[in-house]
Formats: sequence, C-alpha cells, structure tokens
Amino acid sequence: MSRSTAPVVTAVSIQSPSTSSTDSFAALGVPGKLVQSLRSSGIDAPFPIQTATLPDSLAGRDVLGRGRTGSGKTVAFSLPTVVRLSESKHARKPGAPRALILVPTRELAAQVNETISPLAKAMNMNTLVVVGGVKINPQISALKHGVDILIATPGRLEDLMKQRFAKLDHVEVTVLDEADHMADLGFLPVVKRLLDATPKNGQRMLFSATIDASVDVLVKRYLSAPVTHSVDSAASPVPAMTHHVMNVTNDNKPAVVRELVSGEGRTLAFTRTKHGAKKLAKQLTAAGIPSVELHGNLSQNARVRNLAAFSDGDVRVLVATDIAARGIHVDGISLVVHVDPPAEHKAYLHRSGRTARAGAEGVVITVGTPDQRGDVRSLMKQAAITPKTHQVEPGAEVIRALVGPAAPYVKPAPVHMEAAPAARRPAAPRGGARKAPQRGRSQGRQR
Repeated sequence: MSRSTAPVVTAVSIQSPSTSSTDSFAALGVPGKLVQSLRSSGIDAPFPIQTATLPDSLAGRDVLGRGRTGSGKTVAFSLPTVVRLSESKHARKPGAPRALILVPTRELAAQVNETISPLAKAMNMNTLVVVGGVKINPQISALKHGVDILIATPGRLEDLMKQRFAKLDHVEVTVLDEADHMADLGFLPVVKRLLDATPKNGQRMLFSATIDASVDVLVKRYLSAPVTHSVDSAASPVPAMTHHVMNVTNDNKPAVVRELVSGEGRTLAFTRTKHGAKKLAKQLTAAGIPSVELHGNLSQNARVRNLAAFSDGDVRVLVATDIAARGIHVDGISLVVHVDPPAEHKAYLHRSGRTARAGAEGVVITVGTPDQRGDVRSLMKQAAITPKTHQVEPGAEVIRALVGPAAPYVKPAPVHMEAAPAARRPAAPRGGARKAPQRGRSQGRQR
C-alpha cells in the first residue's frame, strides 16, 4: 500500500474484519492498553478502513477516509485521536479541548462518544459531548473543568464559543465525521468558522461516505497534503445487501407497509416528514407492532429514549426521517423500508446503509405508489442499483419470503388520559353580579 504526502487513493473491499496477524491492531501500531480496551468492547481485529488509514493517522498525517456506514470509520479516527493526545506533552485546560470531533447529529455524537470514551479512559483522558436540544449549563461546567476530547455538533459548539466558554486554539487533532451529511444539512458555513478557529499545524482527519464538490472544498482548504483511503466505490451497493421495489396502489400501501414491518427482525422504516414518522409509529403500535419514532421534533431525551428502546430490543420497529438517519448506528437491523422514497440517491444510500453493517446481510425495500414509479426508477439508476421489482398486494408471497413469519401481536399499552378540569364560571365583577347582555342589542365595538 503506497503512502506519500500527495493524495493517494487506496481501494479496499469490505467483507469482514481482517484476521491476519500482520493486520492486527498491535501490528498497526496501536498501544497495548487500547488493544485491550478494544477487545473488551468485542473488537478483536481491524476492518479494512482501519487497516488502510491507521499507519498514516497514527503517524500524524492528515487523512481523508471514504467508506460507507458500517465500514468502521469511527474506530478508524478514534484510535489515532487518543494515541496522538497520549503522546503529547500538553495538559488539558479549562474551556480548551485538545481534540475536536465534529458530527452532524446528536445521535451520532452520542454513539461516537460510546466508542471513543473507553479508549480515552484507558489512557487517562476524558471526553465531553456538546449538542443542542439539551441544557447548556452542564456542558459549560464540564468545559470549565477541562476536556481532552470534545465531540460536538456545530451549532451548539459555536454558541459556546460566542459565549466564551470554549475556544479551539489548543486543539491538536480535529476530526470531521460524516462530512457529506454536514453539507446536506447546510452546516458548512459553521463548520468552516469552527475549523478556522483551530491551529493550522494540527492534525486533521475527514471521514465521509461520499466526496462531492462541497466536501472537496473542505479537503482543499483544511487538509494539508492528505493521504486518501477509499473503501469501495462511494456509490456501489453493499454486496450483502439486496434491494427490492414493491409497487402498490395508494389504497393498499398502509396494509403492505404493516406486513413489511411485522417480522421478528429489527426493522427501520423511513418517512419523508416528521408528522409521517409520528403517525406511522402510532398506527403500527396500535396494530400490535411495537414502534417508536425518531425525528427532529422530539426532545433530546425522547430521541435517546426511543433509540435505546430500539437498540435494546424493547421495540422492533423504528420510524425515522432522513435528518435522523445518520445518527442511527444500531447493529442487527435486518430490514430497511423506504415507506416514502427519498428525494435523491445519496439519501437512499445513507438510509439503506443502516442494514448490512460490518458484513452482515440486509434487505432494503422501497414502497412505490403509481405516481412515484418514475422517480423511483431514476433514483435507482443514480444509485447504481438494479433492484428486484414486484407488483404486490397485501398477503403477497414475496413479502413473507423477505420478512419471514410475523411476530406475535403485542397489545398496545393503555394510554391513561388525565380528566380535564371542570370548566370554571367566570368570576363576577366587583360591585355585584355580572349583568347578562340582552339579545338583539348591540354589545358595543369589538376590540
């Protein structure tokens, strides 16, 4: 594998973790304490993106890593971040993190922290997550005590900087995760301001599923002679993932969707709108299929609670919108259903990437009504996918073949509604009872 200060692209195929002794974490230069921490988390051998990037990132080079969801990017940037800080002589200071990891969503921030926190702890370092949607005072307090590794969403971090509770002039390692999604959400202006506040001589790593024009702007502006490693083509479908399009009538769609998510496996369903996600989750739960919703209208506590219920197996179905898609990193999702087809092919690939993670098999089904068929064909063409297309009705054999037997009916939990307080009659004005107005006479001008 060639390495140089000029951009280099290394193409690797995703299958499963490497088991060669020469490709062990220790052989790649990972310290023993971190190897043991990885083993404690059930990670025994590196994935291709880790094998490709670690020699360069551990050496302090700027790295551009491209790989789809489930390829192991989080570990790929977490390890060098911790190692580089452990080799530094600088100590943590109040309000001045030593490493910065920028992510687009609250869910992704939490899951990145879940991966990197044990590694940091093994090297006597700490981490902090700062995201919007939660109280800011605990974040301010933690910053004042000093932070080694800060995982942040752009908006909340900029708020903290404007209030002078955080500064980035001591950052030694900067990571930009899911850079393409940052661009999709319109975060790039904020991201640029944050990166401009970090030292130019620090190490920078950028990881993304796709590299488009907007991401390329970041690469050229902020990465110094980056070494580029790519895991498969950004647009190619995962080999273990099968794609299906199920054409339905508008009348049959609700029943078909219920059958698609009725299996015993873990299912992720995508809708176009927040209202659609909320409505579908309620309908499925009422039909005996325990479901929760995930979208931007929920509070942070509700999002964490619903995602945990799905991850822990308390519910089998998670109904989400696109904006939440990048934050969902849950193993064992066997089926992704596009209840509403996405508007463009990158969103399709990002949604679909929640299944067939880390070499596991997965099924992706797009439900299309008559007015959507042309758009769905165009979508698949742009995504370089040739799906199996079916015309289906409720009870179709192909549904059961893909989904498997229906899970047992789960009676919805009763909803206890508080009785509305009795209407109170308006108090009589001072000076005596209010005189009722006489019908048919003017009440005076309305104000």
